[in-house]
Amino acid sequence: QVQLVESGGGLVQPGESLRLSCAASRSGFSFETMGWYRQAPGKQREMVATAKRYGSRNYADSVKGRFTLLRDNVKNTVDLQMNSLKFEDTAVYFCYAEVSGTVYWGQGTQVTVSS
Repeated sequence: QVQLVESGGGLVQPGESLRLSCAASRSGFSFETMGWYRQAPGKQREMVATAKRYGSRNYADSVKGRFTLLRDNVKNTVDLQMNSLKFEDTAVYFCYAEVSGTVYWGQGTQVTVSS
């Protein structure tokens, strides 16, 4: 069984930056897609950014130009660099990985943007 271990959440002020990290607990998996989703209170989980193993990145319109997805296929890690954070970025962020139709989720890490 593969586990996705997340770190890096926290409380920041608007305009500040935060970096989320996610690592797979086992090596040897060639995930086809890795990325991050988020879920704000009272809202559905939504895609933030994903990347195919050897493909382009895909970003939600709301984070384009502010967030950068960094994927390392050798280490099986995926980081999310979040700049210029806004109040509306407040959510629980979940690491995501998919291989051969099987989806794995991290436990979630809280990001709170507040003044």
